[in-house]
Amino acid sequence: MTAVGPADGFRAARDFLLAHREDYAAAREGFSWPRPTAFNWALDWFDTIARDNDRTALWIVEEDGREEKLSFDTMRRRSDRVANWLRARGVRAGDRIVVMLGNQRELWETALAAMKLRAVVIPATPLLGPADLADRIERGGARHVLVRDEDTGKFTDVPGDYTRIAVGGTPTEGWLAYEEAYEDADDADHADEAFTPDGPTPADDTLLLYFTSGTTASPKLVEHTHISYPIGHLTTMYWIGLRPGDVHLNISSPGWAKHAWSNLFAPWNAEATVFVHNYTRFDAARLMAEMDRCGVTSFCAPPTVWRMLIQADLGALREPPREVVAAGEPLNPEVIEAVRRHWGRTIRDGFGQTETSVQIANPPGQPLKPGSMGRPSPGFTVVLLDPRTGELADEGEIALDLSDRPVGLMTGYAGDPERTAEVMADGYYRTGDIGARDEDGYITYIGRADDVFKSSDYKISPFELESALLEHEAVAEAAVVPAPDPLRLAVPKAYVVLAAGWEPGPDTAKALFAHSRAVLAPYKRVRRLEFAELPKTVSGKIRRIELREHTAKGGGTEYREEDHR
Repeated sequence: MTAVGPADGFRAARDFLLAHREDYAAAREGFSWPRPTAFNWALDWFDTIARDNDRTALWIVEEDGREEKLSFDTMRRRSDRVANWLRARGVRAGDRIVVMLGNQRELWETALAAMKLRAVVIPATPLLGPADLADRIERGGARHVLVRDEDTGKFTDVPGDYTRIAVGGTPTEGWLAYEEAYEDADDADHADEAFTPDGPTPADDTLLLYFTSGTTASPKLVEHTHISYPIGHLTTMYWIGLRPGDVHLNISSPGWAKHAWSNLFAPWNAEATVFVHNYTRFDAARLMAEMDRCGVTSFCAPPTVWRMLIQADLGALREPPREVVAAGEPLNPEVIEAVRRHWGRTIRDGFGQTETSVQIANPPGQPLKPGSMGRPSPGFTVVLLDPRTGELADEGEIALDLSDRPVGLMTGYAGDPERTAEVMADGYYRTGDIGARDEDGYITYIGRADDVFKSSDYKISPFELESALLEHEAVAEAAVVPAPDPLRLAVPKAYVVLAAGWEPGPDTAKALFAHSRAVLAPYKRVRRLEFAELPKTVSGKIRRIELREHTAKGGGTEYREEDHR
């Protein structure tokens, strides 16, 4: 009798989604989450598909033209050596380790090695400063930090008793040199140095602690297990439409959840290649040239990148990727239309959070509705709750039914049982986002619950107004917040970043007010306008809370519609 391994149920679920990648009804009906009691994605899944596998797992192209291609088997062997080295230096199961690296091979090696050790990873972007790092070490309970050599100085005044490990460059005094872990890593003579785990990995053990981007409040600490992200991102694989052998490019900064979504779990769940193009300044033409040269088959980018791409010559990409998707924030309709016109591809939106994998999406081969995020992903029961009554509604807060709890949902907010209880109350996980569902089950995003506001008793969705503004050629970016008004209580105020060739001033303001009147209902019109850079989190999301505070204090140079007709 053949023994059933811990990854067998995972493989069966994955293969089912691959087989029904363009049959949404069958995928929704037939998919069920594997729920193993013990599972280690790095050992039970990755090492299994990687052993003696010479296909490319990771392909990194640098700005100066250098590139590195590593096979699945190479990544398996390297991560074994890193795991052994970390274990020898005191990293144990349950230890928390801050990992602050760029898009470099050591990032993926460390991710696999930490999983094998059952250590808990606290991902951090290299953009963080000492104050943020001190917060992560203290609140995250970190016992180790692993960072680029160039960032070691940020920890000079960061208190704590933690192991310091530096990657690259000249060894820093007081820091262990990561490079010791894989000297001669490709030497076949070291085959006997394979990693041996201490024992099975309980599925509900903590694997990841993510600090959220903090667009409206201080960052929350999101806790994920050895199955909630590794297995949960089967739905991300399904949404993107990944296949074995694909070359997948996801533009995302390390340290944020989307990087784990599409630069680790989803592509390697599908046995696809993770492709990375590193750059210091975004260059649309260079990016498309590398996509052509390297045969990128699937492409995921945040709306900010898509908006920059459509200002370039999209026709320069001779062979567009088969799959193109967007996530992070809602995608504006004019961007979708521009890509469809030039590439003959339709960008498919998806909705998820740091707290979850993809909950709602437009998977391949399905009818698309303009402006809609799509329908619930396989394995997710999505409802809309009236914000006032908590009852089921056709428009309301997007929530997950916990009576059949999806695997791809966080355990909760680490160290914050009150906040966890609040978002998990009454049998639902509440996302804090507002949506509307139509008669076919498609859900359209309206906005964050704390971003939607009323004007003259009409409910205003900032996203809708921002999308309307972006239709004008002068607008590169826009964010709408409420501005106090003695008559209407509040009116929509837009903060606008202008496209190249346009100058801030009354003439441009007049043109934008005229555009607002032409495309929006009277109660939705933009009434105030200010030209300004948009404050953003280090992950690139707009911090509307800062704009609301700026507006409440009187703002800067403001233009009013009544003065510019």
